[in-house]
Amino acid sequence: MVVFGNVSAANLPYQNGFLDALSSELMGHNSFRIPISSQALKTRTRRRTSCPLQVVCVDIPRPELENTVNFLEAASLSASFRSAPRPAKPLKVVIAGAGLAGLSTAKYLADAGHQPLLLEARDVLGGKIAAWKDEDGDWYETGLHIFFGAYPNVQNLFGELGINDRLQWKEHSMIFAMPSKPGEFSRFDFPDVLPAPLNGIWAILRNNEMLTWPEKIKFAIGLLPAMVGGQAYVEAQDGLSVEEWMRKQGVPDRVTDEVFIAMSKALNFINPDELSMQCILIALNRFLQEKHGSKMAFLDGNPPERLCMPIVEHIRSLGGEVRLNSRIRKIELEDDGTVKNFLLTDGTTIQGDAYVFATPVDILKLLLPDSWKEIPYFKRLEKLVGVPVINVHIWFDRKLKNTYDHLLFSRSNLLSVYADMSLTCKEYYDPNRSMLELVFAPAEEWISRTDSDIIDATMKELEKLFPDEIAADQSKAKILKYHVVKTPRSVYKTIPDCEPCRPLQRSPIQGFYLAGDYTKQKYLASMEGAVLSGKFCSQSIVQDYELLAASGRRNLSETTVST
Repeated sequence: MVVFGNVSAANLPYQNGFLDALSSELMGHNSFRIPISSQALKTRTRRRTSCPLQVVCVDIPRPELENTVNFLEAASLSASFRSAPRPAKPLKVVIAGAGLAGLSTAKYLADAGHQPLLLEARDVLGGKIAAWKDEDGDWYETGLHIFFGAYPNVQNLFGELGINDRLQWKEHSMIFAMPSKPGEFSRFDFPDVLPAPLNGIWAILRNNEMLTWPEKIKFAIGLLPAMVGGQAYVEAQDGLSVEEWMRKQGVPDRVTDEVFIAMSKALNFINPDELSMQCILIALNRFLQEKHGSKMAFLDGNPPERLCMPIVEHIRSLGGEVRLNSRIRKIELEDDGTVKNFLLTDGTTIQGDAYVFATPVDILKLLLPDSWKEIPYFKRLEKLVGVPVINVHIWFDRKLKNTYDHLLFSRSNLLSVYADMSLTCKEYYDPNRSMLELVFAPAEEWISRTDSDIIDATMKELEKLFPDEIAADQSKAKILKYHVVKTPRSVYKTIPDCEPCRPLQRSPIQGFYLAGDYTKQKYLASMEGAVLSGKFCSQSIVQDYELLAASGRRNLSETTVST
């Protein structure tokens, strides 16, 4: 007897009917089936039904983040919304997109006393951190999400929601696979007894497996201008790729090959010959200047329920509203070019005192009214394009041994980072079987390939990472099932000379605002950037209250006269 397990993929239709089919994250679902032995399914079912979840993962205590300059700055911005004067008449702010940027915008507007209406095109919260439950009750996600100590606005958000305990902190290390020694790893361990940047310097100096002493010295000399020049120097490097900058500074190519290919793919899913050096310098600055900046945490379960729903509950408790399955078809305009309403695909029109687009930049560009497209603010968006990425989940028939309770840098040509989620995440914990979640990047040449092609290629890479446990032909560990999630347009591609194209959250159209990691904020394309962009967007709306309120009264008066 053979039963079947579900295998899902997310695909982007590129045909003319694209707009009706696209989701708030440029994703849709297709599915097909592969056979799984009935015995394997029975074993899985026994595990789920006969014994309760027993978590034996041992996590590291939450680091002391509250006294860092960036954390205090983020806390002050959060407090400004709660302490803002209560509006005489709250603004109704219509927000498109319930990813972290949209959720953040709605949360902080509600804190300031306004009434956000958050519209999400799909039936799931989270945008780029969305996840779905399959027929076996297992979750699969849009991406492998890591919460760094250097994410002050995200860390504040967890604290404000009372869910700090949902972050599972790991030991302060960065762990890289060794392609020249299959199955072996090299670690950068940051000692807790040292302050920043000494703990980072110590971690680099102690690792002699990836870089030689001459390479470390040349890299350190190359970094001196960034250390001395500060933020102004960092921003000035936007015009150079990582590869170009390294060569200009006399850093050996092997440093790029050994460290920065992996880092570039982890930060933006592309290689060092494409990534802007500004992105790397910003990350290094945060990691080296903050003692716990590079310390990592995993969420203890699926993001929609464990992170997004607490935000939604907070918004609703303050009078805001969140609606799923509310896809925007068109931004309709008044005669003066300002927004009249959002027209949904079901024919409903949604009006407000202010409007926010918190979708990926690619969706915004598709829905921009024609009369706005030549405005320089919007025209500059043409250079901002989402990067494709693929997230792979594979459930094996056994517990793999050659892994850690941590994020791992694969240093593979096809894979970026990966983790055994049966170890790192409480909700996904399984003492008997491993579930590897892997980021397949760069993905541009693979995004249109079949799921089976992607899995075959992934298994060949895993054979190098687990030489004693995994074979590409499954003669060792066998696949029980897999899910492949494709995002053809994820975070914006941080290539050189993009920085001048990133827009401020307040647009030149009165009453229309933007939020998203592609908008102006110092954390670039990241969860921290998305949350901070939402706070900046909310701040702009709160600052514009009198203007927006007056405009609303004028429009109401004109409507009354015309009727």
